[in-house]
Amino acid sequence: MKDLIFACMTGLGEVEKETLMLARSIRAFAGEFCYNPIWVLLLQREEDLAEETRQELFSLGARLIPIEIEPSAQKFPFATYVTAAGITEGLAQGQGSYLVWMTPDTLVLQEPRAFLLKAGKSLGGRSVHLKLLGSGWDEPINEFWNLVYRQCQVETDKIFAMQTTVDEEWVRAYFNAGLLVVRPERGLLRSWQANFERTYRLPEFEAFYEQNDLYKIFIHQAILTGSILSHLRQEEIQQLPFEMNYPLHLHNRVAAAHRPKRLNELITCRYDDYAEFFGNPNWEKLISVDEPLRGWLHQQVKAGQTLPAS
Repeated sequence: MKDLIFACMTGLGEVEKETLMLARSIRAFAGEFCYNPIWVLLLQREEDLAEETRQELFSLGARLIPIEIEPSAQKFPFATYVTAAGITEGLAQGQGSYLVWMTPDTLVLQEPRAFLLKAGKSLGGRSVHLKLLGSGWDEPINEFWNLVYRQCQVETDKIFAMQTTVDEEWVRAYFNAGLLVVRPERGLLRSWQANFERTYRLPEFEAFYEQNDLYKIFIHQAILTGSILSHLRQEEIQQLPFEMNYPLHLHNRVAAAHRPKRLNELITCRYDDYAEFFGNPNWEKLISVDEPLRGWLHQQVKAGQTLPAS
């Protein structure tokens, strides 16, 4: 399945452990996709990564791609992630039919066949985990979302309802940025990058950042959503299954009726923060894990304890 490229962005320290776990999980559990290309974007030089990290990524067949991003953008939440997504999509055009862009705190636990988008679909994604800044479907569109729609040139008749994963709220379409499957030639991630870089420092948005830090933290997802709604028709969007991009760190907040009983049931999951999640000795009590995944996870945590800091 060489038509599909996995990609993420890494950094130094704990995120190196996340990146290694993600790459190892693809090679171990992705089934037919286990040999697919893995691209790792990094702001630093390759030499800045721990030697053990570089050597293992090379042994896993990952491609390291250093990029340069404006220093001021590196200080804004997720600005580098958005820019790296756009750059990666440009590199992937002509190299693969599908690009899977994800955060490094992701684990692939089963063959992710849903990444092969159906005919006529240009995006595979999931809703946000929690409503937070989302616009309730039965609520008037507020000033913040009106601004997002206006800046991204979203026509109101293109807005549709989605249900959030964890709190199960019906909101106006609001996409999680942690897992996106795109057809590179459609240019969605580059549209996201252009819209974000053009708007995130506008005084109108700065006013919201001053009201609540959540606006600053999640503006990238709001602009992603606006970019999707303006760039694609609803029928081009494929909502990935519940078992993908599952928020393991919010497992106890998922409705009991929908909560998976075993980690092995999931296709991909997120744990949010390596040190916080796997640094907790009780992490494995959160959810049952069967072999071979259980033994594999124990190996990963042990390996992470021996990886030196950069």
